[in-house]
Amino acid sequence: MQKISFRYLILLMAGFFVYSCSQQDFNEKEMETPTPDRYTFEEIKEEVISSLKNGTTFSWENQNDAMIYSATMLSDSFLSIGYTIDPDFDIIKNIHTIDITSPEWVKARLEIENLILSSEEKGYSNTISIRDLQPYGQVDVLPQIIVKVQFKETIELLRNHPNVRFTEPLGFNISDVVQVDRSDSGCSGNPNYGINTADYTTIDPGIKLPWNFTNHNIDDAWDNSSQGDNVKVCIIDTGASFSQDNLGSNFNSGYSSGRTVEKYSTKYSGSWWWKTLDSPDDPCGHGTSMAGHASAPRSNDGNSVGVAYQSNLMSIRAVEDVIISTSNERNGVRDALVLAGNSSAKVISMSIGTPFYSSTVADGVFYAYNKQKLMFGAAGTSLSWTSWYPVIFPANMSQVRAVTGVKNTSNLQKCTTCHEGPEVDFVIIMERASDSDRVSVSLARYSDQPKYVGGSSSATATTAGIATMVWAQNPSATRATILDVLKNATSLYPSRDSDLGWGTIDALEAVNGI
Repeated sequence: MQKISFRYLILLMAGFFVYSCSQQDFNEKEMETPTPDRYTFEEIKEEVISSLKNGTTFSWENQNDAMIYSATMLSDSFLSIGYTIDPDFDIIKNIHTIDITSPEWVKARLEIENLILSSEEKGYSNTISIRDLQPYGQVDVLPQIIVKVQFKETIELLRNHPNVRFTEPLGFNISDVVQVDRSDSGCSGNPNYGINTADYTTIDPGIKLPWNFTNHNIDDAWDNSSQGDNVKVCIIDTGASFSQDNLGSNFNSGYSSGRTVEKYSTKYSGSWWWKTLDSPDDPCGHGTSMAGHASAPRSNDGNSVGVAYQSNLMSIRAVEDVIISTSNERNGVRDALVLAGNSSAKVISMSIGTPFYSSTVADGVFYAYNKQKLMFGAAGTSLSWTSWYPVIFPANMSQVRAVTGVKNTSNLQKCTTCHEGPEVDFVIIMERASDSDRVSVSLARYSDQPKYVGGSSSATATTAGIATMVWAQNPSATRATILDVLKNATSLYPSRDSDLGWGTIDALEAVNGI
């Protein structure tokens, strides 16, 4: 038998090792699930639901190029892009300092626009400019670009560019999913003539005090000379009804006097050349009710009074209903936050939201936060069978204080359709334990008869009103001071519930603690 050399044996073993590794690598590749070039609507929906079941809002940042491209094509084909001058530039802390008309920011924008144009122009038979791809024109103030795209290659190029912060479909929406954060009141803005007489108390000079205000000692805080004087609260919502005189000609009446009400709109309808700015009027009723919770006058017409009835009001119509779901609404909320950020308002209330994280809107949140605004956001209000969903966006952002509603029980129990979660900071009692239909009371879209308004929406606007009252006690106080005072006046502080935050706020204790 021929003797095998040691060198030959080593070579044989090495060859076998290489073959084994190659075979293993081949087998592993065979087992990998290939990434599809396109996703269907149902496949994207499954990803959204999976994210929600894991307790998080859905973020496009975590998705691949194909999914972003598919979602863009399945909606209005509008892509939102955030840009920067340097990957190391801290956009979150410094976005309020940016001048997008300065040479360095213009250069960064033009570089991104040229990249988009070079990729997209092949889809057109005639010569186009970047303006032909911008349905809303150039974005004001914030470093964002909105474009219409056709090709996946454009998205791939953008996501690989070092100065692109985010790339996301602007108008993608899933109707089945977005129902989860539709408020109890939604857009039913008409008066409810069947309000139980036990759900309000008539006080001077002839106005209804909602039953839940006494659970938070709001009326006692008024007696302590705190009604929100000279502090402005901003409601970003569906607008303020022109037909509700308590947010118009009757805003200064009864015990409310010397204050101002401003009504704006940042929401457009349509795009391109048929784009029109909507009226600040509220066709839905939700924004009217939220403004009512925060600042309705202590009038003499038999309507319901707001928490800070001596405060100034800034109402911005940014959405069609309580769901931030379309391109126009995402742009509208972003621009509303910039408008409020540049105003004298100290408190911002947002009883609106979505299961989708939106970087387009988040830039507006960063901007307003850096302008020292104290922002409150609704944790979410659902159908009872979907109330397990997590705290929605933008309330789940660290720059926003999340609020939800609870029942009038001896221990904290979330309202029937309210969301809860670790992001919640404060809760407001706004639902009868014995009857989930008997919630808080606020202004209707028209009439001197108020309506039932519940959910985390109601809780959020009420909390904004309390914060306004506290700030009025010391207008020179910082946002951090006001937030500390509110926390110190809660039912659980210094403890914190894992789902319901610091608990309920005692308004009297808060105004005495500033």
